[in-house]
Amino acid sequence: MFPLYDKNPTELFPFVTLTLMFACVAVWVLVQGGGFDESLLSASICTFGAIPAEVTGTVAAGDPRVCEMGGYTWGALLTSMFMHGGWIHLVGNMWFLWIFGNNVEDSMGHLRFLLFYVICGLAASAAHVFSAPGSTIPTVGASGAIGGIMGAYFLLYPRARVVTLLVIIIYLKLINVPAWVMLGYWFLIQVLSSTVQGPAGGGVAFWAHIGGFLAGILLVKVFENEQLVSAKRRGVRIPRDQIRFGGWV
Repeated sequence: MFPLYDKNPTELFPFVTLTLMFACVAVWVLVQGGGFDESLLSASICTFGAIPAEVTGTVAAGDPRVCEMGGYTWGALLTSMFMHGGWIHLVGNMWFLWIFGNNVEDSMGHLRFLLFYVICGLAASAAHVFSAPGSTIPTVGASGAIGGIMGAYFLLYPRARVVTLLVIIIYLKLINVPAWVMLGYWFLIQVLSSTVQGPAGGGVAFWAHIGGFLAGILLVKVFENEQLVSAKRRGVRIPRDQIRFGGWV
């Protein structure tokens, strides 16, 4: 199942969601060369990607198994969130961020949502590091933080309808499913894949996805704006000048 869009209108302009998308695209183009220069792409991933063995200190500096470019070690847990391994990786993440991010931002307010996103991303990176502490393969991507957004959406809008492309071999069909089905399916796939293929099977950091999703579920109640959530559940529109701090906090 691949989500195409949700039927869940928002009240607030998704300023932070769009800014995060712009930041990821800008980093991809300006720092990673848009994927056109393979050496630049590899260097950027080595420099800013999160390498578990460097974070945990289980591999000595200069070890030939570690990227020659080195990295920011602990800082890479943050910088890796804005890096991607390819166009498909980037576009897929931005697609999911847009579908689910604007509604979660709508329920939290802009600044709370930004902080929530960063914390979920860090939790996702930490989950990957602890799942494979000796790995010397750099990890990049916003999918862990986006997993946190999906976990929040799972609790906030379980009955929201998500138009999804169902793919069964060569059979394609558009279906309209509740968000809890779509997101529950996604989470189950991550768990099963990590069990069968390992923590980073096929180059995918499954435990980053799992950790981000669980962090989102655990933290959503801390970051949600009760005024915004209550109004949305009651189907009430709040005039912008009556939203506390204009929806920023």
